[in-house]
Amino acid sequence: MKYAENILGTIGNTPMVKLNKVIKGIDALVLAKVETFNPGNSVKDRMAVKMIEDAEADGRLKPGGTIIEGTSGNTGMGLALGAIVKGYKLVCVITDKQSKEKMDILRAVGAKVVVCPTDVEPTDPRSYYSVSRRLAEETPNAWYVNQYDNMSNTQAHYEQTGPEIWEQTEGKITHFVVGVGTGGTISGVAKYLKEHNPNVKIWGVDTYGSVFKKYHETGIFDENEVYSYITEGIGEDILPKNVDFSLIDGFTKVTDKDAAVYTRRLALEEGIFVGNSAGAAIKGVLQLKEHFKPDDVVVVLFHDSGSRYVGKMFNDDWMRERGFLDEDITKAEDLIKDHIDKPLVVVRTEELVSHAIERMRNYKISQIPVIDINGFVGSVDESDLFQSYINDKNVAEKPIREVMGQPYPIVKAGTAVEEISRLINKENRAVLVDLGNGRHHIVTKYDVIGTIK
Repeated sequence: MKYAENILGTIGNTPMVKLNKVIKGIDALVLAKVETFNPGNSVKDRMAVKMIEDAEADGRLKPGGTIIEGTSGNTGMGLALGAIVKGYKLVCVITDKQSKEKMDILRAVGAKVVVCPTDVEPTDPRSYYSVSRRLAEETPNAWYVNQYDNMSNTQAHYEQTGPEIWEQTEGKITHFVVGVGTGGTISGVAKYLKEHNPNVKIWGVDTYGSVFKKYHETGIFDENEVYSYITEGIGEDILPKNVDFSLIDGFTKVTDKDAAVYTRRLALEEGIFVGNSAGAAIKGVLQLKEHFKPDDVVVVLFHDSGSRYVGKMFNDDWMRERGFLDEDITKAEDLIKDHIDKPLVVVRTEELVSHAIERMRNYKISQIPVIDINGFVGSVDESDLFQSYINDKNVAEKPIREVMGQPYPIVKAGTAVEEISRLINKENRAVLVDLGNGRHHIVTKYDVIGTIK
């Protein structure tokens, strides 16, 4: 009989799949190493179990102990499988930009999940790096994994992923392309492949908001490069020890939009339902096509499963809100279709300025049309109210009619976006769209900006 002693025995030996449609324009053979076939549905299963076993071997992780780690979700899942089989408790510290699916899955496999803000410095006590370390110090019999600097991460891919890729391509691989986060996958695979053929080129896929590409090219850690981004699982605002820049031939950066769009394209065009970093990776391959010759064998690694992004990249509303869906927006009605069901917020001439301010705060809006019994007669804008307050500290108790500006222009639902753009200026901060039957909706400059591709 053939069976695994436990779920950990099914990690590795993931398939290599030829890509056909999504890599149109590339003459080389492009193969995807699809890591979602691991039991935890990601490449991180490999290094998670390796880190646990090495920590057990040298006494850092003791029986009945608690494993603590900061994770984007996938390492946490791999650690959870190890914790379940080996009898440990697990605490995963995760950032609030990670998908809800990742958090729910971690809880489903018994992990305690602690959520931290994304947009803080790594040294900030609220960052998931800092919180992970603090919890490890405060928790009795705890082991802090630290996947970024734990070299068992790289070693796992040197021992497993690299040899698999070499064997599956019969040593014919010429390029390896992969998203870089902790750096373990790219460094471990690169070390193995270059030992067997120094001519194999290793390309890292980075994201805008991350420091890797510039650091590799200049040796400068530029904090101006660090800002919040959407793409999950790749890029960093630190330099992990697992990223061995000497083994990497170059980086290419992929935008959040392209990563999301190509994640969906992999599902639609190849039938490969994988995660956000896979979209970034395949777009990276396309950006690097000038480096590939017809006889080359290019291997791209897909980290995880699309099931963890159902509420994000695979959700039309989520994509539309961020301007990631390439939809034709040509008329006024196209600008408002996603929120046409929301009522128009208005203020009356005799209401107080304080009422308008409260309404802006509650609805998170900047402009409000003013009405009286005859219809639209004016408008108020937060910047105008602010200026009025500077001039008169008692303005909050004045009626709106004393501070309101001109009414917004009213256009038909079929009015071209170009015409609306011309109407919105310093004097007119918005336009009202006449939907018929006495119904109107507001269009602001932000709605128009959102159409820019």
